[in-house]
Amino acid sequence: MSRYQRLADRVRAALRTAIRRDRAAHELAPPPVVPDPVGAVRVGHGHGDAALDTQDPELVETPPDEEQSPYLHDDVMVSRGLRIAAAWSWRLLAVAVAVGAVLWLLAYVRLIVVPLIIALLLSALLEPAAAWLRRVGVPRSLASAIVLIGGLGAVVGILTAVIQAFIDGFPQLYDQVQQGIEQIRSWLKTGPLHLTQGQLDQAFASARDWLDTNSKSFTAGAVSTAKETASTVGEVLAGMFLVLFLTFFFMRDGRGVWNYLSSLFPREAQASVYGAGNASWRTLTSYVRATVLVAFIDAVGIGLAALVLDLPLWFPIAALVFLSSFVPIVGATVSGAVAVLVALVTHGPVEALIMLIAVIVVQQVEGHVLQPLLLGRAVALHPVAVIIAIGTGVVVAGIVGALIAVPTIAVLNTAFRYLYREPEIDADLRPG
Repeated sequence: MSRYQRLADRVRAALRTAIRRDRAAHELAPPPVVPDPVGAVRVGHGHGDAALDTQDPELVETPPDEEQSPYLHDDVMVSRGLRIAAAWSWRLLAVAVAVGAVLWLLAYVRLIVVPLIIALLLSALLEPAAAWLRRVGVPRSLASAIVLIGGLGAVVGILTAVIQAFIDGFPQLYDQVQQGIEQIRSWLKTGPLHLTQGQLDQAFASARDWLDTNSKSFTAGAVSTAKETASTVGEVLAGMFLVLFLTFFFMRDGRGVWNYLSSLFPREAQASVYGAGNASWRTLTSYVRATVLVAFIDAVGIGLAALVLDLPLWFPIAALVFLSSFVPIVGATVSGAVAVLVALVTHGPVEALIMLIAVIVVQQVEGHVLQPLLLGRAVALHPVAVIIAIGTGVVVAGIVGALIAVPTIAVLNTAFRYLYREPEIDADLRPG
């Protein structure tokens, strides 16, 4: 082989080696760097190393195709914070619309919903007595009827005693109010204000003129109230009948009714729904029993203070405290203010101050001892949630709405927590 032929073979071998190296370099090279529209930083580590993306992969947007319309990729031009705010905004708007629709529906059918909730509350209160009668051998229907009639008789008896005590004590209250007004007038003249008789007469004359000026509006309001009352009597009677009817059958067939309602759900959800109903019923029972006991203790404490101070209407005041205590926070404050006002107009500022101290002590014992001890964490609600629930109940159904708002929220809270946690349900708790 000649020298020129050997040189040609070496050149061909070098070219083949260069071609193989070039192919290997192209196979190991990283992909070309594409500018990221949202500011991602890509870092390479030399020839043959894969490029590393330092940005969250969820935040990297696919660059728009130059041949497509830019409007198909307008999200690329919107910041991440604005997209999150928009997503939260329309979801919150949807929730607000749903809540408003539910409240509107409840207000529209309140003549059915309110008696239903009251019947559930009464059933939770009276069911233990009916269950005891069934255990001793009394038939189910007869036990429910006995408990319902006995509870109705107790309510009528208490109301009769309160009304009779108010009628008996009203003359004494009127005389003491007159004496209290005279004492206030004397204090205005001889106290630090040193008002003259002419100034007092002018103030009373201004008040009398104001009443005369607004008497027509008061009269018109009274007439319209009378008309509304006439149309409301039928609704109240129908609601009372519905409450009694539902309470009787809830005590008689409550378990069967809930079994049937649970069976209407899909088979996979029946156990969870049934367990949530049981947990909610236990919460409602605990709430009603604890509220009745707390209301009784409040009524006894404030009633004894009124009796010691020799207030003329101490028994009606105690009854008012008992009834108003079913509205948490607000009811106790209003009934305590009434007791202090009666003490002020009948006995003077010293007795009113003593009455105020007694009311504060009773409310502090209720808020820091009775409520946590009796209710516990079963119906734990923040005071803000309680106030919002009471306000919503007043808007939807008036005073009755204020009474049933808190137990309704407590029951719903228990049901949602149960369904959210998805606890294990025993076989004997499953609907049969």
